[in-house]
Amino acid sequence: MTENVPTEADLTTIMKIIPHRYPFLLIDKVRDVVARSSAVGIKNVTFNEPHFQGHFPGAPIMPGVTIVEAMAQTAAVLVGLSVGFGEKAPLVYFMSIDKCKFRRKVVPGDVLELHVTVKRGSTKIWKFEGVAKVDGQLAAEAEFAAMIDLSTQASND
Repeated sequence: MTENVPTEADLTTIMKIIPHRYPFLLIDKVRDVVARSSAVGIKNVTFNEPHFQGHFPGAPIMPGVTIVEAMAQTAAVLVGLSVGFGEKAPLVYFMSIDKCKFRRKVVPGDVLELHVTVKRGSTKIWKFEGVAKVDGQLAAEAEFAAMIDLSTQASND
């Protein structure tokens, strides 16, 4: 059932679908959702984020692993909207990260767009392509797979 899937998710909806919270909730909204196909996550990068204290003092750069995690969170919201995760969504775990490349620094003040496309989706295993952009410029790219653990649910309180 994909006909009633919302085409976007605000922060409140994101927090109903995935269990991440500050300081590890890395997306602010998801837009352009096409059920079981694609979505675009938005991350407003600010200096107030804790990783900038040490990465790097005087020259803050968003760590690459957090960019990939933001792609994964976008993918989790896409899956959650597509299959109708409720208030207690199952946990989603990384299985693999492949072909990961970083092309441009992401710094405070940037708006990071996380374009995620489903390569394969089933009940438990999903594979995605992700591209992160700032002002239309490629910042990072990766392919990744995730497993939905239907036996474990996170409380999103």
